[in-house]
Amino acid sequence: MTRKIDFSRYSSIKIGPVVDVTLIDAPVSLPEDAFIIGGANNLLVSPHPRSLVMLSKKFDYIRLEGARLTIGGATKSGRIFSFVKKHNIKNFEYLGKLPGTLGGLIFMNAGMKEDEIFNHLVKIKTSGGYISKAEIDYGYRFTDIDDIIYEAVFEVEEGFDPQKLALFTKMRANQPTDPSPGSAFKNPPGDYAGRLIEAVGMKGYRIGDAAFSDVHANFLVNLGKATFEDALSLLEEAKRNVFEEFGIALENEVQIV
Repeated sequence: MTRKIDFSRYSSIKIGPVVDVTLIDAPVSLPEDAFIIGGANNLLVSPHPRSLVMLSKKFDYIRLEGARLTIGGATKSGRIFSFVKKHNIKNFEYLGKLPGTLGGLIFMNAGMKEDEIFNHLVKIKTSGGYISKAEIDYGYRFTDIDDIIYEAVFEVEEGFDPQKLALFTKMRANQPTDPSPGSAFKNPPGDYAGRLIEAVGMKGYRIGDAAFSDVHANFLVNLGKATFEDALSLLEEAKRNVFEEFGIALENEVQIV
């Protein structure tokens, strides 16, 4: 089964073609050369992307069983946030301000500040069965997961924290409102990508309608009718300028397919 998706509407940056995406409704290995997508919140889709697949609604669920929270890979962060708030569960407050589906959040170890999705992860379910957190290599916005994430199990602690939510809300208030996949680049060790982009004079810089936000330099934004080529050229120019000035190789946080 396939789903026709217009990425100029579906993706958070509002760039991309209309593509037939294969829906997966039973655990299988990720097809060779295929790319798994979720909410397309940190995705830049080319005019001719590789084969795309996504989980069906069969994997959109949440179960609270004692001290464990089991969540399907297609479940959106907003639904998870509403659930944990209703059930007074802590450590997931940031999901109220971080869009995405569970599978995508785990794949990139998403988070805000020191709160990351891996902090309270117990195990994930892939096509080969369950894999414990200890078996996964992960770090800042990184994992070595190379299969589809069908489900994840988390530790449960009581005590939803409204103050943490207020902090994350304040952080988001200082970020751009234009269509965006979020951070363009990962922060290099001991530095900030936004600072480096601003230091080479590219805060607010644009190619076509793709730009680095004048609110936060590390946010790639679509000012209206940006194309894939606009966005890719902008990213490459920033990486080149930062490397020439500082000798630092910026690494994409936005996924390009």
